[in-house]
Order: sequence, then structure tokens, then C-alpha cells
Amino acid sequence: MKEQMTPLEEIRHSSAHVLATAVLRLFPEAKLDIGPPTDTGFYYDFDLDHKFTAEDLEKIESEMKKVIKENQKFERVEVSREQATQMIQEFGQAEYKLGRLADIPEGDTISFYKNGEFLDLCAGTHVAYTKKIKAFKLLSVAGAYHRGDEKNKQLQRIYGTAFPSKEELAAYLEQLEEARKRDHRRVGKEMGLFHIDEAVGQGLVLWKPKGAIIRQELQDFISEQLITQGYTQVFTPHIGKLGLYRTSGHFPYYQESQFAPIIERDSLADLADENAPCSQLTNKLETGDIDGFLLKPMNCPMHIKIYDSEPHSYRDLPIRLAEFGTVYRWEQSGELNGMTRVRGFTQDDAHLFCTEEQLQGEIQGCLDLVKIVFNTLGMEEYSVRVSLRDPNSDKYVGDPKNWDKAEAALREAVKTLGVPYVEEEGEAAFYGPKIDFVVKDVIGREWQLGTVQVDYNLPERFDISYTGSDNKPHRPVMVHRAPFGSMERFCGLLIEHFGGDFPTWLAPEQVRILPISDKVRDYAQKLLEELKANGVRAAADFNSDKLGAKIRNAELDKVPNVLIVGEREAEEGKVSVRSRFHDGKPTMLFEEFETEVLQLINERVLQIKR
Repeated sequence: MKEQMTPLEEIRHSSAHVLATAVLRLFPEAKLDIGPPTDTGFYYDFDLDHKFTAEDLEKIESEMKKVIKENQKFERVEVSREQATQMIQEFGQAEYKLGRLADIPEGDTISFYKNGEFLDLCAGTHVAYTKKIKAFKLLSVAGAYHRGDEKNKQLQRIYGTAFPSKEELAAYLEQLEEARKRDHRRVGKEMGLFHIDEAVGQGLVLWKPKGAIIRQELQDFISEQLITQGYTQVFTPHIGKLGLYRTSGHFPYYQESQFAPIIERDSLADLADENAPCSQLTNKLETGDIDGFLLKPMNCPMHIKIYDSEPHSYRDLPIRLAEFGTVYRWEQSGELNGMTRVRGFTQDDAHLFCTEEQLQGEIQGCLDLVKIVFNTLGMEEYSVRVSLRDPNSDKYVGDPKNWDKAEAALREAVKTLGVPYVEEEGEAAFYGPKIDFVVKDVIGREWQLGTVQVDYNLPERFDISYTGSDNKPHRPVMVHRAPFGSMERFCGLLIEHFGGDFPTWLAPEQVRILPISDKVRDYAQKLLEELKANGVRAAADFNSDKLGAKIRNAELDKVPNVLIVGEREAEEGKVSVRSRFHDGKPTMLFEEFETEVLQLINERVLQIKR
């Protein structure tokens, strides 16, 4: 029997059944697939020729309320496999439910839940009666491939949420509305930060000039920290030979999440002459009988080759190689989402090669770097997840003793952070355990960001070494780390975290000057040139619009510092300032403002919007 759900999960699971009950009342021809609870609510997948509309959701909600008011009892019925088949057929839901029945292993309990006229193959659990559902809301409709496979039919997924009280539901809906306003796809388009074009390809981000400024500022910021910590930067190509990734284990074991290999011309011509089928091509690629190249899914194999390009002594270690390296992963189109889920992304990647004695200190240095990033950007509320191997799984490579040492090192390091952490068995990478940072943004959503991994296995697979004090070869330990993770995903998160209102040091346009009339145009131009000469990203609005319109435009463009200048300001060498750094509209000497704004930029001050 399935493990008991939490009370909130039961409410949401029961709400999914009530949703299906209501849909069948309104659309009896609908075919049902599955309807589980989720971390934020519930959904149910339907196969229906009619396309659900916003008006349909309102009608379905109304019908759900009727079902709840009827106070239907949720009754569990345990049956044999033969009985289950008969019940599904009699209920008229054989198309998808028989497949779900086949998923249940032989010997496991098979159960249905019944409420009113509705019957569903379900392990449970549920609330006792429908009136226990006090607060729910249908949110949206989206396409969802059956079993998540784009080769299968696309169904209609209705999303909803439910809470124990109306107050909790209202708070969640308010959070959703705030998230909608901050959606990086919406804000990014309004601010002109990035563009995704079908002609280029889904999941491939075009950084526009303003977005490129934000990315470059972040890269400059982290590069300064890398110099301080003794890293050296490297550059590697976007493709590598398949053999490299066979050695690392990325190909063919993770072939489904990678772009198709690029076949060498001669090999492709030979196969064409032989009229070889695709299956033969795949087999030869996997065995290495023919070679090719791969858009790199990871930077680490190339960094290993840089390390291995010359001999090393224990005196050389640790060696810290860093790169803003672009990698490529094949994500299904339905999983792509703006900048946060893409097919090509740049990692602030680094790989450290050290002795076992140095390992603890290197991990600590990586954790300190992540904390610097979070503190600078105001992401001070975070938790930590330690991802460990599952000893019973064959997913993981390498000596179990090395895994034990790597996991012990991470456990020791994470204790120094002084923040909550959890251990999750079975979530480690195939080559080593890792620490993941889960950050809570300003509206309470959680994001998985920086990661630190300990790896004894890739050094073994690539047979790299250093000469120890005993003049014998020894195997280095490898640490993978990426404080930002993906630059695309991190910038998407930052857009939503700040709602586009970036602190001055990150803002694409840092200062905008608004002359009240053409009489002060020369003064405004002088200030503009002075700011630009000092490296400030400044602009001036010389349009003939009224001042109120100019101010509104600056606010819509989310410029953090606005200078208003009239004839009095020009005579006195002053500016009237509208800034997140100031309350009200103080008037000050231009030189005073310039000093302040340069401090905001150079010290990377985290401003708060007022």
C-alpha cells in the first residue's frame, strides 16, 4: 500500500479527483489519464477534442463546488488485476487507465477510490469527504504529452491548487500574481534584455545589448573573486570528440539528454554507400567503430585534458581552472522556459585538482565563494541539499570507499555554513556527491542555484596523476563548482528576484538625465559627458515630452537613478535626484551625486527600491 500522504497532499489529491468528476459531468466524452498532487497544487490530464477555455475553467470550478457541497465520501476498494480491468472498462476509461494498471508491479495492491459517481484507479490517500476541501482554484490549461514523451499524443492538463483555508489560498494567489508581474520572460521583453527566435532555435538565448551588460557585470564580479582565490581562466571549444565523452561516461549513458553526434564526413559517406540503417549507425557510434563529435554537454573532460597536458608535482596543487564555458543539452520542447530552461547555456564553471589533504580547504573555499555571490545580490535566505549516492543503485561509478570519503568531506564542510541542510540519497551525479544551494527569492519561491561536487571517479577514468613527495604517481581529487550555475538561468532568476529593478551596478542604464526644457540642454549634455567619462552608463532624454512623461518613461525602463535639471539647477551646478538610494527628491551638487553613484557601482551596493 502506498505511504500515507500529508494532510495537504490529501486535500490536493482529492481536489484532482473532484476536478475529474466535474469534467466528466460537463464533458462525458473526456478520456482520463492521471491526476496527482504536486508541491504547489494538483493537475489532471484529459484527452478531449474540445479545447478548454478560460470560460470552461469557470464552469468546471462551479461544478466542482457542487461536488464538494454534495459531501461525497471517498471510498477505497482493493481488487484483483482481473477485477480492475473489468472496472476500468465498465467505467469507460480503458484507453489510458489500462496502461496505468499495467504499470503496477505484480503482487502490489491494486486499489480504486470512489466518490459519488466517479471511480479512479488510485493508490490514495484522500480526505474522508469532499467537504474537507475548503479552498481551491483552477489556474491554467497546458499541453502535456502522455507519459511526458513527445512521441505520444498531447493531452490537456488542467492545473489547480488547494489549501486548508481561504486565507492560505488568497496568500498563494497573491504570490502568483506577483510572480506573473516579475516573470522574466515578460520583464525581459519589456526591458529588451534577451530574445528567443524560432529561426535560431528553441531554447537558444540571444542576449541583447542591455542583457549582455548584466551578464558581463556578473562575469566581471565573479572573475575578480577568482583572481583573489588563485584561479586561472581557460577557454575550450564548443565540440569535442565522442571518445572524450565515452571516457567520461557522458556518452552514451546520458545520450537522451544530449544533442545528436556530429558524424565525420568520411564515416558518414561510408555509411551512405552501405545504405546502413540508423540502428547500425547508433551501434557503431556507441562502440567507437566510427567516430564523430559532440556539442559538449560538460566542460569537465576538457579541463581534465588541460590538466593532463603537462606533468604536475604535489607542489603545484591545488590547480584551479575556471571557464565561462557554453554547454548544450537536449531538453524536450515542453520543458523549455525562457532563460531558466534552455538548450544552450554558459556555466561559470571551474574544476579544482587537489590532494586528499587539501580537499576540505578547497571545498570550504568554494562554499565561501557561493556565499559571497548570494550576499552581494541579497539572496541571504537559502538552504542546502547534500546529494548522496544510493548504495543499491547501479547508476554510480567508482570505488565505494572513494564515495564514502567524498560524502564525508561534504558533510563536514556543510556543517560550517550554519544554515539548514538536508541529505538526499540517490540524487548525486553519477561520478560524485554534491552540495546544492536552494535560494528563496523575495516573494518566497525556491530556486536551486550554486553547486559544489567532489569527484574521485573522473580522475580515475582519465588516468590523471601528480608526483607526490615520495616521487611516486598519485591520483588527484577533483572538485567541480559553479556559484551561478547557468548564466542564463541565474540572470532569469535575477530578473524575477529584482522584478527588473536592478541595483545601480547591474542596471543596463544607471543614470538618466531629464532636462526640463531646451534652455538647459547644454548643461544636461555636460553632465552626461562627465558621467560617461567616469564609466557610468548614462543617457539623457532630450525629447520634447513634458517632465511627467519623461519621469514615467524612466520608471517603465527601470532606471535606478534619475536626474532632473532646470534653470536653477544649471545656475547652481546641482541636480534634483530621484533614486532608489534616496527618500524624496533631494537636490544636491552634481559632484556630490557623482561621488555617490560611483560608490554604488564600485562597491556593488545592493539598493532597495523605495
